[in-house]
Formats: sequence, structure tokens, C-alpha cells
Amino acid sequence: MTATTDGSTGALRPRAASATGTDPTSAPLDAARRATERATDLLLSRQDAEGWWKGDLETNVTMDAEDLLLRQFLGIGDEKTTRAAGLFIRGEQREDGTWATFYGGPGELSTTIEAYVALRLAGDAPDAEHMAKASAWIRAHGGIAESRVFTRIWLALFGWWKWDDLPELPPELIYFPKWFPLNIYDFGCWARQTIVPLTVVSAKRPVRPAPFALDELHANARDPKPFKPLAPVASWDGVFQRLDKALHAYHKVAVPGLRKMAMRSAARWIIERQENDGCWGGIQPPAVYSVIALHLLGYDLDHPVLREGLASLDRFAVWREDGARMIEACQSPVWDTCLATIALADAGVPADDPRLVKAADWMLAEQITRPGDWSVRRPQLPPGGWAFEFHNDNYPDIDDTAEVALALRRVKHPEPARVDDAIRRGVTWNLGMQSKNGAWGAFDVDNTSPFPNRLPFCDFGEVIDPPSADVTAHVVEMLAYEGKADHPGARRGIEWLLAEQEADGSWFGRWGVNYLYGTGSVVPALTAAGLPAAHPAIRRAVTWLESVQNDDGGWGEDLRSYVDKRWVARGESTASQTAWALMALLAAGEHDSKTVERGVAWLAETQNADGSWDEPYFTGTGFPWDFSINYHLYRQVFPLTALGRYVHGTGHGTAPGAD
Repeated sequence: MTATTDGSTGALRPRAASATGTDPTSAPLDAARRATERATDLLLSRQDAEGWWKGDLETNVTMDAEDLLLRQFLGIGDEKTTRAAGLFIRGEQREDGTWATFYGGPGELSTTIEAYVALRLAGDAPDAEHMAKASAWIRAHGGIAESRVFTRIWLALFGWWKWDDLPELPPELIYFPKWFPLNIYDFGCWARQTIVPLTVVSAKRPVRPAPFALDELHANARDPKPFKPLAPVASWDGVFQRLDKALHAYHKVAVPGLRKMAMRSAARWIIERQENDGCWGGIQPPAVYSVIALHLLGYDLDHPVLREGLASLDRFAVWREDGARMIEACQSPVWDTCLATIALADAGVPADDPRLVKAADWMLAEQITRPGDWSVRRPQLPPGGWAFEFHNDNYPDIDDTAEVALALRRVKHPEPARVDDAIRRGVTWNLGMQSKNGAWGAFDVDNTSPFPNRLPFCDFGEVIDPPSADVTAHVVEMLAYEGKADHPGARRGIEWLLAEQEADGSWFGRWGVNYLYGTGSVVPALTAAGLPAAHPAIRRAVTWLESVQNDDGGWGEDLRSYVDKRWVARGESTASQTAWALMALLAAGEHDSKTVERGVAWLAETQNADGSWDEPYFTGTGFPWDFSINYHLYRQVFPLTALGRYVHGTGHGTAPGAD
């Protein structure tokens, strides 16, 4: 018997078979057909009238807590929003009084502190049972002093922490040329959009009157900031700690004219990147910090930039039937729509179905035809990518562009020349965004500087965008479907993927959890590019997937695999992760294997009567380990893709058009 993990305690325990909901005597293919039909009907019913799909994007309660803190800071809180946010945050608290960053995960200090403070803002008394539990746990784990920098920045805004005790980040950073270490383009785009406004906040060091004290969150009330010796000067940590001390000293003597000019330049940079819908990059955190920074620089709340920015934040809110309000970190309509289109086409929906054509029309209209931040490194490359969100022209991403091209090729559009032209531009852009090692990152080229992650300020997760196996695989698969498997760029990508395979036969998954996602992405790409099923790399991947199948026939992997190898491919079976494993096995020619049969049976047996699957577990990744995502549409699109490929015998062999 193999082992899995108990999500609530982290203990290893035996895998157990799940109860079945389908007649166990049914032939696997018949059960798969019925499941495919139900899932197809449900997914089609969820399409928006404009042609797109979007599932909820669930992360953790820091989004909701920081939304309340922002409203408190700006003085724009209202009773309805505060009550709804409190209801949601309260409902996410664990039995031990903590909040986790993913379903079934351990309590996390910074998340628990922010949730606690938000509930204090919502009126919860510190001596209430659920609050006392939380504060006791916080103190036992070091208190506010041990929380991450971003949490302490929020607390500093209200005087609950000293600005002098935070790492320094000067606005003069905006002037560093792109060849200079630690220039803003050394950071991943998500970090860049956050750090630029935070340099203004760091320089201004504002403090609003706190509505209450937080003494109960300090492990040592007399000395909230414990002494920590500096690392050796010969170490990188020691170097950057001393650099931070120098920056603190510079803060006291900064030339006023230069500092004011730097903050004006930062403001101009921020405003230039505001999207048409008022947001920044289509994601919530940079929008929050951009609003704060501009407000500190004198922009009043009625200024069009701030008015539209604040209005955009309301669009991240998901109101639930019980009156609770959940904040999405971002929204994923392009990603969801291309994945849904692929799933439906692979499940047998005719290529000329009007609903697929409408989806294609919407995706075509979303192509980005103007330069963005990526062009700093590729100034001569013509635009042509797709972004993840509704409005994000500055930051198209390589992953979405590859998957949109794959989706468009599955639709028989009445204007084929229009589709061909859009895909040609997307292919050109993706090839132009290849990093020098032959692989692809998500947003930028060669975004691999070792320095940003060393900054004491950057303890909030991954702040660079190095190439990854999953993104590279999707580009290779797209190139293969375009008949470019022998293109030098594709060959370099394939060579990189083969070199990146783990010793056990799996691949690391940067943007999905984790080795199941990486392997489920890479194997279909390699076989589409022409690698035979008998290739040693494919055989190793198949052997690994067979070895980690759960006793119930599904596959699962906990997010802790990012930090603890004991969790690799260990976890409760989930619909999306089972689908990833099946997609790889089908691509490897394992259609008739017992392993595939059991996996397909698990999907059919666990499907709900309405065609959906339940999946509370987080299988998406923002920052490995630090920021996890539950894409609510993953539980629908990936199982449908896998079942469709099983039913129709597709999903393996050389891609159409490949030489």
C-alpha cells in the first residue's frame, strides 16, 4: 500500500479507495462516454454570452484582509463590505485558530496575523474565543516580528510596526539602467508592478491613526523586534543585509530634489501602466499598492486615475449566497477560455459549433498588438501575445499565447485567414521570447538574475521569472501543431526539457501542483513534437506515473511537495491532477493500460450528477509554496480533456501538421 498525506496534520497515512458512484460493472469506455457528455453539457452551460469562460480564482484571506486595510487607510470603508469580508474571513479559520494559504494546509503566521487584524476591523473582540485562539498561536510562533515584510508594511501604515524596522527600498531604483543589477526589469513582472509603488510608500513612511492596539500579537511586548545578528559578510545574505543598512542610512540623507524627482518618475511609470479598466496588470496586489502610492503623492480619491483604480478593485469581489465576499487575486478569462475550448473540442464538440466559434472570436479580439514591458528586453520583436486576464495589455504571457493558439486550431472558423494571421503573430512573438538556455519563462526573457530574491525586502514569494518545464512544454506543443517541430527554437526547447527531467522520470511544475502538472504538460508536448512512445524519457515518465497512482485509481499531490520531497505526488486524489496524469499517459500510448483504465474509472465514479467534480484542494501555483491557487474551472476542463481524449483515442502521437 502506498502512502498519502493528511492535509490537516501533515502526517503520512495510507491511501484509501473512495466510494464509487457509478455502476462498477460498466465498461470503462461506456462510463467515460457518459461522464464526457455530462461534463460537456455543464461546461457549455457556463459559457458567457460574449463567448468566454471564467471560474473563480481562490487564493487565501490575505486578499480580503488587505482590501479591508486599504479601505481603512483611505477612509472609505463601509459597513456592508466590512461585514461581508469578515464573514468570509471568519469562515476560513481553522480549528486551531489559524488561517492557511491553501485548503488542508498548515497554519501560516503572516496570513493569520492579517486575518486577525481584519477581523478586529470588522468588530470582533480580541477576547472572543476564535480571536483568542488566533492571537495565542501568533504569539507562540514569534508574533508580528516573525511575519513577512509585506505584513509588517501593512501594520506600519497604522503605527503597529516601526518603519525603521522594515527593509528599505528607495524610489531612486527607478533610475537604474536595465543593465545594472537590481534594476526594476530584473524583477518578474508581478513583483515589478508591486515594488515600484512600494518604493514610494517606503520613502513616504505614512502612518494613519490606528483604531486599536495590537499588543496581544507580540511575543515579547517589551521588545517586539528581537535582535538578530547579521550573517557573515562573505555570504550573500550578509552582503544584502549590509546593503539594507546602507539604504537606511541613505534614507536620512537622500537629496530632496532627487528623491522628489524619483517619486514623480515612479508615479509616471505607474500611471502609464494603468489598464483601460483602471487596474494594473489585471492583478489585485499591484493595484492596491499603486492606489496607495499615488494617493500619498497627492492624487485625491476623485482623480480619474484613483477613481478608476478603486472601481477596478470592486471587480475582484465574488459575492456568495451567504453574503460573504471573497476577493480574487486576479481573474483568468483568457486562460479559462482557451482551456475550455480545447476540452470541448477534444471531447467531440464539432469544430464549427457556434459556441466554439464565439469563443474563438472572443480570443481573437483579446490578442495584444502593442508593446509592453517585455519589449524592454526585446525592442525589435513585434507584439502578438495573449494575456491571462480581461485587461492586461502590458503583460501578455507566453503560456496563454501557446494555449490560445492550440485552442484556435481546434475551431473551424468562418474566417480562417484571420485565425492564421493571429496565430502567426502569436508564434512569432513566442519564438522571440525564448530565453538563451532554449526554454521559456512566463512573461519575460532571461529573467533569471540571482539578486532580487536576495533582497531582505523580497520575502513574499518568487520575484523572478525563470524558464519552466510547463511553459516550455506548452510552447513546444504549440510549435509542433503548427508544423514547426523541427524549427531550431523547438529543437532547443525539446533538448532543454529532456535535460530537465528528474531522476525519477517526472518534471517540476512551476505554475501547477507540481510534478504531476509538470509531467502532464511535458509528455504530450514531446510526443506531439515527434518523440516516440518508446523513447526512454517517455518510458521513465510512464513508470513514474504508474508508481504514484493512488489506491483509489486517481492521482493527487499536496503543495508541500515544493518544500518537502516526501510530498511529491502524494495527496488526496483530485480531478485536475488525475486528468494531468491521464493526459500524459494517453500521449505516451497507454490508452489500453490498466493504469489508465483505473484513472478513467476514478473520474467517472467521482463525477457529480450535474457533470461537475468537487475539488477543494488547491492545484494551481502562483509562487511555489508561498502563494497557491484553486482555479475553480480546473476541476472541469482538465477532466473533460482527459476523458475526451480517452473516448476518442486522441492525445498521443505526432501532432497534425508536424513533419
